[in-house]
Amino acid sequence: MLRHGGRLLAILAGLAWFTTTALGAEQGASAPAGNAEALLLAQVLVLVLLGRLIGELMYRIGQPSIIGQILAGVLLGPTVFGSLWPAAQQFLFPPAPEQTAMLAGLSQLGILFLLLLAGMETDLGLAWRLRKAALSVSLAGIAVPFALGFLLGLLMPGNLLPEDSRRLVTALFLGTALSISSLKIVATVVREMNFMRRNVGQLIVASAVIDDTAGWVIIGITLSIATAGTLDPMMLGITVLGTLLFLGVSFTIGRRIVFEVIRWTNDSLHSDLPVVTAIIGIMGILALITAGIGVQTVLGAFVAGVLIGQSPILTRQIDEQLRGLTTALFMPVFFGLTGLHADLRVLADPETLALVVGLILIASLGKFGGAFIGAKLNGMSFREALALGFGMNARGSTEVIVASIGLSIGVLDQRLFSVIVTMAIVTTLIMPPTLRWALARLPILEDEQQRLDREEFEEDSFVSKLERILLVVDPSAAGRLASLLAGHLGGLRNMPVTVLNLASTDSSADAEEAAPKPKRRLAAKPRNGTRSKAARATRPPSRSTPATEDPPAPAPTTDAAEAKASADRVQQSASTGVATARQDDATRENDIHVETRIESDDLADTLAAEADKGHDLLYVGVEPLIADAGGFEARVETMLTAFRRTAAIVSARGELRRDPDAQLRILVPVSGDAWSMRAVEFAVMLAKANGARVAALYVRADRPPQQSRRLRGEAAPSHRAIFEHAKEIGKHYEIDVRTILKDGMDPEDAILSQARRGRHNLIILGVGRRAGERLSFGATAAILLETSDRSLVFFASG
Repeated sequence: MLRHGGRLLAILAGLAWFTTTALGAEQGASAPAGNAEALLLAQVLVLVLLGRLIGELMYRIGQPSIIGQILAGVLLGPTVFGSLWPAAQQFLFPPAPEQTAMLAGLSQLGILFLLLLAGMETDLGLAWRLRKAALSVSLAGIAVPFALGFLLGLLMPGNLLPEDSRRLVTALFLGTALSISSLKIVATVVREMNFMRRNVGQLIVASAVIDDTAGWVIIGITLSIATAGTLDPMMLGITVLGTLLFLGVSFTIGRRIVFEVIRWTNDSLHSDLPVVTAIIGIMGILALITAGIGVQTVLGAFVAGVLIGQSPILTRQIDEQLRGLTTALFMPVFFGLTGLHADLRVLADPETLALVVGLILIASLGKFGGAFIGAKLNGMSFREALALGFGMNARGSTEVIVASIGLSIGVLDQRLFSVIVTMAIVTTLIMPPTLRWALARLPILEDEQQRLDREEFEEDSFVSKLERILLVVDPSAAGRLASLLAGHLGGLRNMPVTVLNLASTDSSADAEEAAPKPKRRLAAKPRNGTRSKAARATRPPSRSTPATEDPPAPAPTTDAAEAKASADRVQQSASTGVATARQDDATRENDIHVETRIESDDLADTLAAEADKGHDLLYVGVEPLIADAGGFEARVETMLTAFRRTAAIVSARGELRRDPDAQLRILVPVSGDAWSMRAVEFAVMLAKANGARVAALYVRADRPPQQSRRLRGEAAPSHRAIFEHAKEIGKHYEIDVRTILKDGMDPEDAILSQARRGRHNLIILGVGRRAGERLSFGATAAILLETSDRSLVFFASG
């Protein structure tokens, strides 16, 4: 209560300040023309601050914050502030056309940003799967209330109409106002109530998109009749065909153009926030295109949001920047201005009040009934139809715009305008509690729960947050294998891949690691005064694993040709991952974006620059990998020193050296630390894209013989918890992770032994950089690097 009291005091203090400022208004003073900018700033501040405070209060009582922003406008408008102190209200919000136009322009910009965010949050894949139901719900939800509103306009007493001779056009405007759900309001309410990821929430938004699009076509017809007296089929045809052409081009060619613009801006411009500027430019261009074909700019902004939201390199930071600007500034101004335009004093007239009540009932029952019927005709359950009916019953800005158009051309008067705005506010207030009530009785479907669980899992996931791959390869077996592995992950996650091609430093590099050889000196000290078995000598390949042979030496190629070959390998291996992803999202493109570069400058500077461009996963596939003195070769150390993000260092050995396209059989050693569990997730994603098998190996060290049975039992939950976590990761990606426990062996011995026994051809080891001048991932990694006869990936995530 004290907190709420503080907010109320803040509101009263603000009003007192404006009262003092407006003392000159008692004498009939008006805002000086030279202070128009200062007055605009004052208007924005009042709408933002009061809208935020009342929005917070509404949020705490279970209503969306936008209702508070609308109510802030009502309080500041003629209904409350204008009644208590008309001169002060006129001083703060003068009716001068120039001043009104400035605030309206800022509000219009807010509409576009709001629609941009709504589009960015729309799951196009799910909306596409629900297209049949969305069309059914939307069309029925438009037809029923439109017919009722049109009938009301025809039967309305003449004294309630501005001109009885224009009854037909007024009836059309009433039908339109009652039938269209406001996409801005619906999308915001559904998002604020955390229902955007539910099937019903997506269906509500998809239906509202159709509502809004159809609504502007209806408005175009109505305006044609109102201004020309007759319907102009030519203009109507141009509008409809133009809209269809715009949507078709946007979701085909336009999607690729938007991605290329964002990628080029991100990679080529170095000033502050260049991608945000590009996004605003894309939004503005598409909005102008829709305005040019006779449809409101909001459709262009929404489509821009959908296309931008699908861009693979759109970072969370950019999304938060756009969201912060829109939520903090544009939304309070837009919704506050909506309430500011309404003069609810007209409700004091009993006849007008009866009209408002009747309009709200017709609008609510008509919209609910139409959406309910459309849902039932589409075979949906009673509870789903109930939720859809309630969810579509929100008007808001669309109706205000419709009413404003009607007011400007004389088919509506101030009274009917206020009636329509009141209807919009009330239906918007009704929508959240009724939708919440309906959804509380709607069981979560199995596919919904799986999607919600997956998204909750991905909130804490590490690998799923990676967004862009930098692949550094040379013409070696390791480079070929790294290209294929990068393609698997990139195809599954729709991650753009940049291929940086290096010239091989050694003509014999392809043979250097044909078979692992014991080294004279190890990078790590031996344990317990002795070397492990794997360190003392390299084991011969098992019978099930044929002896490693050098692959045929590749034909000499130019750097450009080799870079193109690497890119082709990425695209080829990405195809299986793309096909897997398209099973869940049919709107996914059939390939991923791959670009090639040839390293010609300083390697460290190049990698640091690529990290600044948003590359957050580095694949390294170069040979030689091992230095003569042991450990990683100097060039690899340079790469990981310059690229201080996640890296996957690939070493091609055994079967995958001879045949990198072979089916993957992955072994992941786990210890319970963050590094090893991230490696499990990395392995599971590769398996998902490649159809591979994954096994998690836990090595439990020996314990002294005198240890009690009770203490022995305490170790069991440790590996069981680790295995349960690994299986849970696999479950989210629909991959069965096999778990293996080994006792009493050195880790490297256990790993190599299990790799041979289980016929695994790829070992993925989660590692972290150790302190020191030389690049080191610890003793186990060092021994495996020098002795393993299976291909390796060192997944360094920190």
